[in-house]
Amino acid sequence: MTSHDLHRRSVLGGAAAVAAGFTLAGCGDSGGDDHPAPRERKKGQKIELTFWSWVPGIDKPVDLWNRKNPDVQVTVEKVSAVDGEQYAKMHAAIKAGNPPDLGQIEFPVIPSFLLDNGLLDLAPLGAARHKDKFFGWQWQQSVFGKGIYAIPQASGPMGLFIRQDLFERWDVQPPTTWDEYEAAAKKIRKKGAWIETFSATNGNRLAGLAWQAGAKWYDTKGDTWIIGIDDEPTRKVADYWEALVKQKLIKTIPDRQNAWYKDLQTGAIAAWVGASWGDALLVGNAPGTKGKWRAAPLPQWEKGGRTFANWGGSTTAVFAKAHYPKDALDFAVWLNTDPESIGLLIDGGYGFPSAKKGYATADLDVDKPFFGGQEYSKIFADAGAHVDTSWQWGPGVDTLYQRLGDAFTDALGTGASFRSVLKKAQGQTVADLRGKGLKVESGA
Repeated sequence: MTSHDLHRRSVLGGAAAVAAGFTLAGCGDSGGDDHPAPRERKKGQKIELTFWSWVPGIDKPVDLWNRKNPDVQVTVEKVSAVDGEQYAKMHAAIKAGNPPDLGQIEFPVIPSFLLDNGLLDLAPLGAARHKDKFFGWQWQQSVFGKGIYAIPQASGPMGLFIRQDLFERWDVQPPTTWDEYEAAAKKIRKKGAWIETFSATNGNRLAGLAWQAGAKWYDTKGDTWIIGIDDEPTRKVADYWEALVKQKLIKTIPDRQNAWYKDLQTGAIAAWVGASWGDALLVGNAPGTKGKWRAAPLPQWEKGGRTFANWGGSTTAVFAKAHYPKDALDFAVWLNTDPESIGLLIDGGYGFPSAKKGYATADLDVDKPFFGGQEYSKIFADAGAHVDTSWQWGPGVDTLYQRLGDAFTDALGTGASFRSVLKKAQGQTVADLRGKGLKVESGA
């Protein structure tokens, strides 16, 4: 076994132990033997850092940094976020030994990069002193063992976007429960439209819905990962959406693609279970519907419930082979805490800030006219305050999403049950992680 393998096992084994209230020796190392020693930039030395990101409008805050920091210039390379292309490119670059200095990495896939030994532990650089600048549960998404592997940027508390004009015309009330959502779907379908689509390839959203229902896809016991993709809460979610599909109450086209955007513009689809960053997506792809949308809380499983979840959320991570890691860390912290930078990121529609300060909730209502003057960010701020903070991500989520997408697509074509998809994904994930040398048990 190589030093690389030992390190990645110690990091992820340590993650499991710490989550369970224990500490394993060896976790939180800054790298294996194949990692270069960190370089210290000399005073007055001019350097360039590379940053791979897909965040809309990211160029503007980076340009601001470059104007303010002439000695440390950051060059952005835009990467595609379609079907995980950005991560495939990053993993390939790590394997080839030429990753960028920094990268945009979502919360769920941080552990997968630890398996590659691809991210730098920022703890030895003093990253912990910045902890209190961020919401606690978001900071913890990148903490494994004693290591800190990224700086949080934004989260995606979930809610429901609705076409208010169509709901009013058809006398449909915004659903507050999932039972009411199904009733609304039936009413809308009778009008010749659909309330929504079930997107087979959207594992991110399924995870959020399972999260809300109380699922625990990844848990830990000592140094062992417990996998629960096929747990009862997730089965409940799968059964619910399968019933909507079988009743032909929702479409089954992929979301966030051309056909779906067309349905939004024409009113063929009248709602969308989305996340806080969905405002920019709707504005940019359904401009003809300006003023007709509103945001509402995510429907609950129980009347009067206040349980919410998160879809997405990302970080600015420093790769293990960053040439000047201290400068990269300084940029990552500045990008996500400086009020001017946050303002530019908000204008670009990057999501809900992970930083505690530097903005007001009202600042997030950048598309207020599109939502008929509604102060819609209050909906998502409340959701973010009631996210189940015990949810934990584990290694292999990007692969899990791909497999869920393939299996759900097949199920829609063959009529196989959605539960069979969960069972298949459960078995594949357990086998995958065991194949990577991790201790794993099936918790479902």
